[in-house]
Amino acid sequence: GRALRWPRVLLLGDSITEYSFQESGWGAHLADRLVRKCDVVNRGISGYNTRWAKLILPRLITDSTSAESIVAVTLFFGANDSALKDLNPKQHVPLEEYAANLKSMIQYLKSVGITEDRIILITPPPLQESAWEKACLAKGDQLNRCNATTGQYAQACVQVARDCGTDVLDLWTLMQKSQDFSSYLSDGLHLSAKGNSFLAAQLWSRLDNKLSALPSLLPYWRDVDHTNPEASLL
Repeated sequence: GRALRWPRVLLLGDSITEYSFQESGWGAHLADRLVRKCDVVNRGISGYNTRWAKLILPRLITDSTSAESIVAVTLFFGANDSALKDLNPKQHVPLEEYAANLKSMIQYLKSVGITEDRIILITPPPLQESAWEKACLAKGDQLNRCNATTGQYAQACVQVARDCGTDVLDLWTLMQKSQDFSSYLSDGLHLSAKGNSFLAAQLWSRLDNKLSALPSLLPYWRDVDHTNPEASLL
């Protein structure tokens, strides 16, 4: 029989993506929803910014052959890029460069045949400063991020999506629509269980349209001809 190829949904991002396969994580939620339809591949790399991600992207997807089965990609960066330059120079990326890096990653994806309609940008979530300050102080650091700055990066991300014709999920704005967004975050920066399910629901509403036509792979067990399984399965 022919080899069975599962389509892939690729999650690219920082720690908020890397942690998304933890119990009740947004990536795990997607993987569960897409079982038998797609493989959800987690390429979240904790602590990374767009400057570093841009460099490794061509090593993650080398050419059009490794891209041809990819049906959707999330690009979820900005939580580290938006760190304050003076207090966190290692992770900080200037706003204009952040936007340029996202554009360049979209260009690369397009160059290997992943069209803009399959790309979803996700803005960084809002930052709850008092909780994140506690986390920083515990490591002997000062508060090294601020919500207003993160908001500028979120805005830039939305603008890149407009310019490039990709989908975008403006998490920064959506999470602040409810007065107190702190319950969406576990430590002021990373997502709590509630934040994970919020993101999963928002993302699913965008992915469902893209992926709803994908068939369930392999027949339902009741439909297998048990007297001649080869006829159903090969």
